[in-house]
Amino acid sequence: MGLDELSADIEATYGDLDGELAVDLDAETRNELAMLVSAYEPEDPDELVRRAVHMLYQTAVETGNLDFHLRSGYDVTYDEFLSGMTYEEMTGGGQEFPQPDDNARRYQF
Repeated sequence: MGLDELSADIEATYGDLDGELAVDLDAETRNELAMLVSAYEPEDPDELVRRAVHMLYQTAVETGNLDFHLRSGYDVTYDEFLSGMTYEEMTGGGQEFPQPDDNARRYQF
């Protein structure tokens, strides 16, 4: 897998997530959400879920957890995804350069 597969999967999932997302809450999650709603008093509990996704995303990027999973599944990192190029492509790896002729430098000082 690589950048193209990751991009295709993100686009497909983005389309699937369009609109409402129904989530079943277990007792622990419901209790924690109730505490957060009481403390933060958002207009809608959905706002806290959106914030939670942002926080999880930011934490995953900052700790390298997202890179670990992307490298495991797609053999790319988040930075490579953002740039649209792998590190190998950025550094010119895999390119064949002409080999210098040793005789051409023979009499140079």
